[in-house]
Amino acid sequence: MLRVEHLAKTYGEGDKAVEAIGDLSFEVREKEFVCIVGPSGCGKTTLLKCMSGLLAPTGGTVQLHERPVDGPPEKMALVFQEYSRSLFPWMTVRQNVAFPLRRRRLGKDAARELVEGALESVGLAGVLDRYPWELSGGMQQRVAIARALAYQPEIMLMDEPFASVDAQTRADLEDLVLEVRRQYGVTVVFVTHDIDESIYLGDRVVVLTPAPTRVQEILDVELPSPRDQIETKELPEFGRLRAHVYRSIKRRQPAADDAAAPHPETVASGESHRS
Repeated sequence: MLRVEHLAKTYGEGDKAVEAIGDLSFEVREKEFVCIVGPSGCGKTTLLKCMSGLLAPTGGTVQLHERPVDGPPEKMALVFQEYSRSLFPWMTVRQNVAFPLRRRRLGKDAARELVEGALESVGLAGVLDRYPWELSGGMQQRVAIARALAYQPEIMLMDEPFASVDAQTRADLEDLVLEVRRQYGVTVVFVTHDIDESIYLGDRVVVLTPAPTRVQEILDVELPSPRDQIETKELPEFGRLRAHVYRSIKRRQPAADDAAAPHPETVASGESHRS
């Protein structure tokens, strides 16, 4: 369904050029849940922006249904980490979820049905007329997920969407995204820095190297479904996969002398690197 072939991204030019993504290739099958994990600063967000058409790669291609992605595709939705910045504070929950549907020119009844169905699927049927700033962080991220689902995407890209919530809320949101994935039959590409999360959620896990990023390996996750926060994580296979991915990432971590080197994305934005 989605193919990334020899993707490369360099920020800047000449002596100031920083190679963020070196040469990266992998595929995502229809209705698959693929998690992308790698060391901090390896360019996971850059990769997702290139995959979504928000950022032009320096080399290589991204194809959705064998068509080049050169801008945000019609049937693709994105969910970002910073939910508080992706929601409009002056709009109600209902209005926020309905906003992308303007592009589809639906009738009022059809749009209302999609909005209410999406909010019900994430457990927020009772807050349609409240504002984002009246909700908890976890509820705001549910609104962001509902907004993506209401658009009825074929594929959803999620950029560390649960990194800013507490551990219990994170577990609840992980189970929620598995349920809505089953309910809507949507393909999911999920970027995370959390190894446990990648194994718990994914059908496959793409492990990246440090920048300039390449695919280090791709693991099949053959854990039983439906998954459970306790039972699944107590399985010996879960522990084996977790240890394998952890060792794989640590083995490729940059040397201590390189720890102060600027991260490509912060170079591009003019910000200093934070370890």
